[in-house]
Amino acid sequence: MSTIHVVKEIYIYPVKSLAGISCQEALAEEMGFENDRRWMLLDAENQMITQREHRIMSQFYPQISDGKISIVFRDHKHEFSIDEHLSIPIETTVWEDKSEVVEVNKTTSEWFSKHLGFECKLVKIMKIGGRKHESSRLKEIFNVSLADGYPYLLVGSESLDFLNEKLKDKITVLRFRPNIVISSKTAHEEDDFDTFKIGKVQFKNVKPCGRCIMVNNDPQNGNLKKEPLKTLSTYRKVENSVFFGTNIVSLNSGIIRVGDPIVF
Repeated sequence: MSTIHVVKEIYIYPVKSLAGISCQEALAEEMGFENDRRWMLLDAENQMITQREHRIMSQFYPQISDGKISIVFRDHKHEFSIDEHLSIPIETTVWEDKSEVVEVNKTTSEWFSKHLGFECKLVKIMKIGGRKHESSRLKEIFNVSLADGYPYLLVGSESLDFLNEKLKDKITVLRFRPNIVISSKTAHEEDDFDTFKIGKVQFKNVKPCGRCIMVNNDPQNGNLKKEPLKTLSTYRKVENSVFFGTNIVSLNSGIIRVGDPIVF
């Protein structure tokens, strides 16, 4: 058991590309943490909408309470039930993966359309297997959520500290939208993790996470900066990818908590 590697922070992002929620504990499931990226926004052509094109999405803040999700945007608030959905299936894609989703309700879709300024709808992935993602590295197919690739993103604290030493304007880990932040010994050692346990949950490392322009979007105000991608690319670029954090999957279900040690 490692006293060095301990869970420092846990985050879920109920709606893809909106702000996240800091948690003291979370239920790990095959598709990711419970209620993590089970919802996303689609445009009029049923294509996914993300912060890459619409940075304002970072200013929509979700909370979960009493079986409901509330979203706050500036002085406006809207809520819907976690279990709420219409019945007609919608075929969409998350990158190359076909995904079957359903709309939550018309009122919620209208609320998002009004505040984003274009027609969109909020949809939910309903079942395990609603989206499958193939790992070219592991030659395995995983049941995943609506996250970009894999259910969980793990970041070591030293990776962020090492980057911040090089940055004039320091950033928080929120730029990278992690699910699990651990205390670590050396920068980017998480890239080389294999399998490990947190609580009773067994996790497996899939591959380091290639980062996109989204990490340059300051989540506090939605402003696009040149950092940290500019600096990261000087020492974390491999071929066409700039790596930060690592993608992991869970091999069973269970609760993990802030303060839990990582057991190798």
